[in-house]
Amino acid sequence: MMVLVDTTVWMDFFAARSPGHVVTLENLIINREDICICGIVLTEVLQGIRNDSEFKKTRDLFGKLLFLPMPYHIFLKAAEIYRGLRRKGITIRKSVDCMIASVAIENDIPLLHNDKDFEAIEEHSGLKCYK
Repeated sequence: MMVLVDTTVWMDFFAARSPGHVVTLENLIINREDICICGIVLTEVLQGIRNDSEFKKTRDLFGKLLFLPMPYHIFLKAAEIYRGLRRKGITIRKSVDCMIASVAIENDIPLLHNDKDFEAIEEHSGLKCYK
């Protein structure tokens, strides 16, 4: 099984927190499931690392994960998701969440996250979230 893992999960994972979504990620790792990232997640995680050696270690680790591309139509789909939700009175706080959701939808894989905005996207836009 392939699972796209959002920045919110990686941040808690690297901070050694143990909420349910981190335990789920740890189980995916133990079971050698196909863990995926995309460019937005890669950038968000790496830009928050202050220590150079931790940056290099994390960059190298992420280089071993499946990397899902983000072509032109992913960004169009993200804009459609954002606009469609806004028409329904739902405002997504960060448009990058629509981009990440669009990658998951395009590749028909679930997203593991810890962000309420993805719940709204799941409810109205066909995103599958990993439970």
